[in-house]
Amino acid sequence: MSENQDLEHDFQAGDQVRLMNALPYIKTADPMPMLRPPNVVSIGEEGTIIDRRPGGYWGVRFSKGIFLMEGRNLELAVDEPADETDEAADEETDPASESETDEAKSED
Repeated sequence: MSENQDLEHDFQAGDQVRLMNALPYIKTADPMPMLRPPNVVSIGEEGTIIDRRPGGYWGVRFSKGIFLMEGRNLELAVDEPADETDEAADEETDPASESETDEAKSED
């Protein structure tokens, strides 16, 4: 069963991940790890995978530090489809606004 869990959460260093579950405590990734209160990292907060640690843990950099997280509590933070739609809309409006700007310059 643990092999299947590792396959499901095969992250790479540099991947953007999101915390999915509330945790009773958070463990720092320091050489001498310390337990921190759960409100240090909020649910839905995004971080960056730093490295893989033994026991199915990942070193993840969040805004308040680097913490050890189990892979089952993380998901990839992928928002590409919405961004592509926004970029396509921007590209459609940009040429029109540029031509209007060019016309305004030629009138001056």
